[in-house]
Amino acid sequence: MRLSAATLDRLPGGIARFAYDRAAQAVGIVHFGIGAFHRAHQAWYTDRAMDAGDRDWGIAGVSLRSPDVAEQLNPQDGLYSVVERSADEEHLRVIGAVRSVIVANTASERVVAAFAAPATRIASLTVTEKGYCRAADGSLDAQLAGRGTIYPLIAEGLRRRRDAGLPGVTLLCCDNLSGNGRQLDRLLRDYLDRHDPALVSWFAAECACPSTMVDRIAPAVDDADRAAVAARLGMEDRGAVVTEPFSQWVIEDRFAGPRPRWEAVGATLVDSVEPYETAKLRMLNGAHSALAYIGLGRGHAFVHQAVADPAIRPIIERLMRAEAAPTIAAAPGQDLDRYADDLLARFANPSLNHRLAQIAMDGSQKIPPRWLETLAWHQARGAYCPAILNGLAAWIRHIGGDAGEVSDPWAARLAEVATRCDRHSVLNALFGPAGLLASRWRPDPVDSALVAEKLG
Repeated sequence: MRLSAATLDRLPGGIARFAYDRAAQAVGIVHFGIGAFHRAHQAWYTDRAMDAGDRDWGIAGVSLRSPDVAEQLNPQDGLYSVVERSADEEHLRVIGAVRSVIVANTASERVVAAFAAPATRIASLTVTEKGYCRAADGSLDAQLAGRGTIYPLIAEGLRRRRDAGLPGVTLLCCDNLSGNGRQLDRLLRDYLDRHDPALVSWFAAECACPSTMVDRIAPAVDDADRAAVAARLGMEDRGAVVTEPFSQWVIEDRFAGPRPRWEAVGATLVDSVEPYETAKLRMLNGAHSALAYIGLGRGHAFVHQAVADPAIRPIIERLMRAEAAPTIAAAPGQDLDRYADDLLARFANPSLNHRLAQIAMDGSQKIPPRWLETLAWHQARGAYCPAILNGLAAWIRHIGGDAGEVSDPWAARLAEVATRCDRHSVLNALFGPAGLLASRWRPDPVDSALVAEKLG
């Protein structure tokens, strides 16, 4: 027996679940990139907001390519479990916010129709950094931003809304991009200017792209996780996700129209997301990337193993406290030292089995906001970041194939640089003024010498 609307009343007593009438709720959100993170985070918040009395915020999920999530959730009428797991306890809740999943590459018309529906007021996104099709300088890569990406789907949805006289939508980016709302706004305008210039002014007047900061660890689910959930539910749940008890969602309070009362269930609405976003990118995400590349290089598989390694933990502590934290203009009440303590405790959670290989994916897209801005800040003050440089050396080994196949949209170009250059010149070839990932940070001879030493 499988979890679904028809079997919901057969759940054992004591299983937490929504209390609202799902059939009475209209779809108000279209979400692009309905992976484990969205189901453990934004959909989890929305489900609880509807439980608190909000109405008509059901979610139509969009998978851009893979049918996997559709095959998991559609036979279950969108129902799935969120398992919050710590070292000593576990909480499970059945979520009802997701109504269906559409696979865009086989049903693009359904995606556009959902986006253009009068009841839809928010389009949210977790498509990962590479899903925004940015060039090395952060601008839109027009060659990448074609069929199979978010851009033609959103553009056609906006066009239909305008032509039908409908209001605009809020486009809510929930990916780890610096100033993610501003970036999405800029990239969409660039795409529209190339493909439908007359739509740009309507988009600017009618739509909004607030910035957000999202934080919750949701590792890939394995067969053992699914078996444990089935034992709790007394039925199979192929869409279950496992996450940590901690969750944070900070949202710029700038919407084009109605929204759920997410703040009633734990989200924070602010005038500026920047201090929270910067702390997360440079401290949490920056530490995660270092754990991934250094940890894989030392033979570890999971985050909790890497952070427990006495050769790695001091590097991670230095990266967060001495290198990343000083670069952040903290908001009132934002305690960065306590944040570092909390992160170390979260990383050490042995019940999540957060795979380092999962974090190591798409490094070319993640490293610039996670590490290079911190390096540039210290360089302007005549200082160095040995912990981040240690991470960069481990990443260079990684793109050279030391840990096996590299999952990155620029894998071939990165491998070419890593194999062509010697250990003294590779840093400049990657990050120098003419490098593949050129940025405000310019590696100097001391940087190159420190990385060369680590590369041996």
